[in-house]
Amino acid sequence: MQNGTALIVGVTGISGYNLAKVLVASGWTVYGLARQPSAVEGVIPVPADLLDATATGDALRGLPITHVFFCTWTRRATEKENIEANGAMMRNLCTALAGAPLQHMALVTGTKHYLGSFEHYGSGKAETPFRESEPRQAGENFYYTLEDLLFAAAEQHGFTWSVHRSHTMIGPAKGSNAMNMGMTLAVYASLCRETGQPFVFPGSRAQWDGLTDVTDAGLLGRQLEWAALSPAARNQAFNTVNGDLFRWRWMWGEIAAFFGLEAAPYPDRPMPLEARLKDTAPPVWDEMATKYTLVEADVNKLASWWHTDADLGREIECVNDMNKSRELGFLGYKDSRAAFLELFTQLRAQRIIP
Repeated sequence: MQNGTALIVGVTGISGYNLAKVLVASGWTVYGLARQPSAVEGVIPVPADLLDATATGDALRGLPITHVFFCTWTRRATEKENIEANGAMMRNLCTALAGAPLQHMALVTGTKHYLGSFEHYGSGKAETPFRESEPRQAGENFYYTLEDLLFAAAEQHGFTWSVHRSHTMIGPAKGSNAMNMGMTLAVYASLCRETGQPFVFPGSRAQWDGLTDVTDAGLLGRQLEWAALSPAARNQAFNTVNGDLFRWRWMWGEIAAFFGLEAAPYPDRPMPLEARLKDTAPPVWDEMATKYTLVEADVNKLASWWHTDADLGREIECVNDMNKSRELGFLGYKDSRAAFLELFTQLRAQRIIP
């Protein structure tokens, strides 16, 4: 297998940033596209807004891209708007790269493929563990739109594709933390420690007691690289989770211990973070940033209360099958407890949390 010239679309996000580290370490030439690309070691920045077709074309013109990794999305108020905006980004990208020597394009989506869109979250009828052979669920879903555009472009231009359906992703990000549960829980635990508030699980009883899994962002990066280079992975969709299972009632205690807290008993009802913290957390975090010389004083740039509430508030089991990847040759694995604690340790070292 020979490395190529990669374009990571969304290089500052959690999946793109961790993929960049994997590819750079493996010797790829890596371009990183984002609206405002931060410096990522070993990555050539490409500033562009994918919603601007002209700017995207200008930014990518003449680049010898062989492998594309689509690791971005934009959130809108409705699923119809999600479809329009995210579909436009994929179309503009494919148009801009029409003359490039593309060999493969990978698309990162997620478990909403099985659960349904945000508007109908949890309405999917897929049986757990979720398998890639499961048919699409009823209703609009911008993941399906992105897949269809990818398939059409691959057929038209003659490159291969892969789709990677991650679950809750754990890892650092260089920029946006729009779907970063690990960062959100680190901020929440730090706030509880500072204020003396109990470290209460915010989600449903079903999530507290049931089995679940998560996705380490570095593991996703390794699977993305494998699929881009492995003939067995061509034109396939893959689930991407760590390979272990846990219950939140156990993991909550492990997270609490890291921060020197006691895990509170499960409350008599869900206690969503956004309703509890959207107004109270900003001034407290601002004071903490000064007290502990943290690098970011705006808590809303770190925590994604809404997304963590959505993940932990589900009333259904969410477990993903990894047999397809294993059978085709990807044997990557990550201990989920280690994924959380390694992230927290890194966030402390970077002065993101105290």
